[in-house]
Amino acid sequence: MATLTTAPTLTTQRLVLRGPEREDLPALTRFMTSAPSMIAQGETVTAEQAWFGFLTGVGHWQWHGFGFFTVVLRQTGHPVGRVGLLKHAGWPDVELAWHLFEGAEGKGFATEAAIAVKTWAHEGLGLDRLYSYIDRGNTRSQAVAGRLGAVTDGTRAPHEPEAEVWVHPVEDP
Repeated sequence: MATLTTAPTLTTQRLVLRGPEREDLPALTRFMTSAPSMIAQGETVTAEQAWFGFLTGVGHWQWHGFGFFTVVLRQTGHPVGRVGLLKHAGWPDVELAWHLFEGAEGKGFATEAAIAVKTWAHEGLGLDRLYSYIDRGNTRSQAVAGRLGAVTDGTRAPHEPEAEVWVHPVEDP
């Protein structure tokens, strides 16, 4: 399995964060087309849109030098989600974002992976501040952001009016 990007490999106690591989597309497609969390937020897409989203993620690494890591369990290699940095056209700042696949929620994977990404963003990219744009009703992601030390004043993201801006100061570990 060859990665499609120059993404580094990050490891934590339970996880490996690596660049996207072709074999990741089916799990991402299932998540984007039918995951209960995506349905609840009204954000499901078609399989074709998931494919375009996957390719956009690969291109993101090429354009910015960062993007979504595929998060897999160290012991099994089973994918549990994506965590990474985004900055789409028209977005004001670099976003720290996470998506966990069905069955992986509530186990601390998003927090564990996001800490690794924050450290890499600071040490590898020199970023001193990251942002998360979290839907007002997404209390699970808000809880992750809080565990990561992020705060919000309720300000809305200019590119996504239903999302609040959460600010993550990035510091030396």
